[in-house]
Amino acid sequence: MSTTVFTFMESPFGRLLLSGLLPEDGGPAALATVTAPGQKYALAEPADDWVHDPDALAEPVAQLTAYFAGERTTFDLPLAPIGTEFRRSVWAALDDIPYGETVTYSRLGELAGASPKAVRAVGGAVGANPLLIVRPCHRVIGASGSLTGFAAGVDRKRWLLELESGTLF
Repeated sequence: MSTTVFTFMESPFGRLLLSGLLPEDGGPAALATVTAPGQKYALAEPADDWVHDPDALAEPVAQLTAYFAGERTTFDLPLAPIGTEFRRSVWAALDDIPYGETVTYSRLGELAGASPKAVRAVGGAVGANPLLIVRPCHRVIGASGSLTGFAAGVDRKRWLLELESGTLF
């Protein structure tokens, strides 16, 4: 059985909580969650049985720090999100959205192999994405091009899109 480890990092959004699964074989921790203060449907504090281990999550912290500085456009991390098969397929499809680009919920559904009628379910999966920023749910927009919901807040979604478009720096 793996151990859940956690750390905090400062970001433009405030203190992020990162958690990961540390495998028994001693390999690197697989990132399970990244959450921002006030984020909907996410833990604000670590669970009681999690172990504080900043070293185990040093690489995700380094990559997120570089991303926020405008120095990184992709993440190369082992991931361990927990969710249904459908949600995991939608979350995996998020990885196919290039840095600085956006797609609609219906297009994301196509990328995930979902039925066109599943657009609401796709939206639910996007809203439940446990890997904020790393799995770029902020790149998903409404059919009209509007900045629809984002679990960490629409202002933060706008900030991320401005960072990626180069208008922030």
